[in-house]
Amino acid sequence: MKIDNTLAAVVTGGASGLGRASAQALAAAGVKVAIFDISEEAGEALAKEIGGVFCNVNIMDEASVEAGFAKARAAHGQERIVVHCAVVAGGGKTISWDKANNCYKRTATEQIARTSEGTFVASYRIAAIAALGMANAEPLNEDGERGTIIFTSSCASQDGQIGQVAYGGGKGAVNSMVLPMARDLMDLGIRVNAILPGTFATPPMLRVKENAPAIFDGLGAAVPFPRRLGNPEEFGSLVMELVRNTYFNGQCIRLDGAIRMPPK
Repeated sequence: MKIDNTLAAVVTGGASGLGRASAQALAAAGVKVAIFDISEEAGEALAKEIGGVFCNVNIMDEASVEAGFAKARAAHGQERIVVHCAVVAGGGKTISWDKANNCYKRTATEQIARTSEGTFVASYRIAAIAALGMANAEPLNEDGERGTIIFTSSCASQDGQIGQVAYGGGKGAVNSMVLPMARDLMDLGIRVNAILPGTFATPPMLRVKENAPAIFDGLGAAVPFPRRLGNPEEFGSLVMELVRNTYFNGQCIRLDGAIRMPPK
């Protein structure tokens, strides 16, 4: 896909972290970017900075997502690029010891279901709504390409740690959706891929650096090479290559400095 100022993109979770870096990289290449997020102040500020539009979107709510796409399309036209970084997730071991009640307890099914909604279901929601719009657009090139969808998965989908049964399972479901969705959309010229980031210096990790620097340093030292956390800009760089290179399709790509997560 040729990246220029004729293209429009939607980036969910675009107000911070990996989404922010993706939005900045796309905008720097001339793409018109719509930021989907619930952090209105940060989202509006970034939209102003990159000349985009902010849409207050809750990925857990169908009507909110539909309204966000409508606003983005009214401002920029049909999006041809979707980068889905937003997530709603929780943690908890399958069975853990409850000190207060002196007994074992299990993580509630409702918590697992909510994380599934915030990882797998929300990813499908964003992708399917985008794909429906792309399907009705004209092809962009001689290959018949109409658009590209990039999910944000996680290394936890392949080597999840203790307490990540919900998150790892949800992101694993995202991975498993990539190839069948790419095949569903192949005749429409819409590509589907996922990035599996390792440990990145996003706002939650930067809070660890501030409050527990020794733990932060240990996280960086656990990465084989380079011995540091990933920079969000490195995630944004891979997003750009996945957009640019039309032969990337149906792939789940780790971006992790060769880390393999230990049990805890």
